Amino acid sequence: MDKGKIALVTGASKGIGAAIARELAADGFHIWLNYRSDHSAAETVFKDIETAGGSCTLLPFDVADGEATANVLNPLLEEQTPAVLINNAGFARDGILALMSHSDWNDVMGVHLGGFFNVTRLVVARMLKKRYGRIVNIVSTSGETGMAGQVNYSAAKAGLIGATRSLAAEVGRRKVLVNAVSPGFIATEMTEDLPSEQILPMIPLGRIGEPEEVSGLVSFLCSERAGYITGQVFAVNGGAHI
Repeated sequence: MDKGKIALVTGASKGIGAAIARELAADGFHIWLNYRSDHSAAETVFKDIETAGGSCTLLPFDVADGEATANVLNPLLEEQTPAVLINNAGFARDGILALMSHSDWNDVMGVHLGGFFNVTRLVVARMLKKRYGRIVNIVSTSGETGMAGQVNYSAAKAGLIGATRSLAAEVGRRKVLVNAVSPGFIATEMTEDLPSEQILPMIPLGRIGEPEEVSGLVSFLCSERAGYITGQVFAVNGGAHI
């Protein structure tokens, strides 16, 4: 496979990120698969991609750590420039604001917004020189509507939506397109313990979404068919927020 066609996917060892990595690999991209610490899950995705005829490089680092991010990415970026960047790394640490610790606030911001900054500033600089790129930020319905008990997560995702729009305006003339995909309730580790009897009535389609229903849209946005789309937020939420 031509490893010149690269997609960097952060937080791709499981859930939505893993589905995106698999789908983009099937589209012909060599995957730079980032994850923080779950080596076993990352190896599983790696093997799935290789077994299906794709190719993948595992990149373990914490996107919230700017120095670690630069140490891993800069040597690679000296040789190759990804055509696609998917900012997917993230996690939730829920709780009401009045009782929220500084670490619960800072850690969520550090991964979602700090991680976006640490990774994107390095990659987009190379994309601008190439005059080509696709950046897709994975946000959340919580960042569009707000969600009780998720002030930190909602704020981080709303910030990422703002960053998507501003960066799209900055880099469009160099043919770098920036969009966001906003999943609702998707069957991942983040939702498996949520009470379905409370969630399903909120969703007009009456079911939880699948990671592949998110990755399919990401695949389209990374394709040439999406060449006139930038600065947009696309919801995949079963109608939970319209």
